[in-house]
Amino acid sequence: MRWFGMMLGLLGGVGCATATRGLATQYNPETGRYETPTHEVVYQVPAEDAMMTARYILEESRYDVMEKEGGLEMFSSFIPEAIPPERYYIQGKRLGPRQALVRVFRIRYTQEGGGYTAEVTGRSSEHLSVPGAFTNIPGLEGYRPAHGYRDLGIEQELQELLEMAPALELVGGNPPVPIRSVVMESWGEKDGTTATSTAPACDAPVAGASSLFSAGGVLLVADPLGTQEVPSAALRMLCEASAQELPVTLALSIPVSEQPLLERYLASDGDSAAVQELLSGSAFWRRAYQDGRSSRAMLWLVEQARRLRVSGKDVGVAAIDSDNANGNEREAQMAQHLLNAQSKRPQAWTLVLTGSVHARTTEVSWDGDLEPMGSRVARALPAVRALDVGFQRGTQFACRYSVWDEEVECNVFGISPTLEARQSSKQAVGLQLFTSPQPHGFHGRLYLGALSASPPALQVPRQDTPVDSVPATK
Repeated sequence: MRWFGMMLGLLGGVGCATATRGLATQYNPETGRYETPTHEVVYQVPAEDAMMTARYILEESRYDVMEKEGGLEMFSSFIPEAIPPERYYIQGKRLGPRQALVRVFRIRYTQEGGGYTAEVTGRSSEHLSVPGAFTNIPGLEGYRPAHGYRDLGIEQELQELLEMAPALELVGGNPPVPIRSVVMESWGEKDGTTATSTAPACDAPVAGASSLFSAGGVLLVADPLGTQEVPSAALRMLCEASAQELPVTLALSIPVSEQPLLERYLASDGDSAAVQELLSGSAFWRRAYQDGRSSRAMLWLVEQARRLRVSGKDVGVAAIDSDNANGNEREAQMAQHLLNAQSKRPQAWTLVLTGSVHARTTEVSWDGDLEPMGSRVARALPAVRALDVGFQRGTQFACRYSVWDEEVECNVFGISPTLEARQSSKQAVGLQLFTSPQPHGFHGRLYLGALSASPPALQVPRQDTPVDSVPATK
């Protein structure tokens, strides 16, 4: 799970709020100050799931949580050792089937007239009126209703759990469904051109990428799978490298057993019959549970590679994933498949799109001494570079495990960056190399702006995959 590196310590003063670090402020790395955010966070999950996650955060901190009828209001037990007494109030709001607001308030009681009345500490620019909300709540008998201020420390934890959860890559045990049971969106470019057009959608080059183009070089990109921006940036790099008369190979996290289908499609004219043959003959594109590796943007990228070939460029596409392996066995197979593809085209520049862990060129001790594909390939080849991705909050199509339903859900989710990968408003889209080696094994970062979800090319109709806009947050 990717976590923010900005746990603010907002609760460490037993409810105290200072002028520089208030309960209702968050750290802004662009200014180096704690500031009040200007936007609400809209979560791309059902309101019930968001509220259950908020409850989990409090219960993990050993608070008792009382829920009002309807499930969109919750109260915690009193905060230990807080004087005057304090407790949490959580308010949820359902904006749609998979859109929710959750506000967390920290309420302080001050003694008045021989008893306690509720006062609030935190955000000065927004109050919450809760008339009648505390009636008959255990421990609050006789207290009057209050206003509440936001506690953004708890809300930060909530955002981490909801938007930095690991995206699952479903390998094995995920059989294909009949082609008649899936629906494909209309094929073609946004401007209305047909798939048989020979002009690839190259767009502008990726700033700073050209220094990494070399014959025999390998570039691993830690892809936030299920987004539109990574395939788009990949195409722009392929276009620029091939314009320099370099042969290029695009390596994708598609099972190696799909290679013959890819080859036939790349040799076709890309018409609807060719697309139908690729998808209907594939077990990968028709899986019952589609993760981000089989997104529409990935299929679009394969089509753009075909168009580059038609335009006369030396372009290959290699499937490098495993069919059924997991853990180190999968990493070893992916590395070998990539090395095999590179050996067949040793003079090509190879661009690899794969998950963030697979792309690392160092081992990871936090996952049972996993040795990622990237570290294995870097040992075997001299010119391997790896990039992680910097971005702003947006959406992603991903598969995640729901601890509440105890099943995998594949859908559009919000995705937030770690503090390290957060793209500031001043950081331009493009590639930035690091000046010194990094412990995670990446050599630079590809900044892509706000991410937008790309659902599967083939969708089982029962899947609910609306791509809703997500308000930006500071």
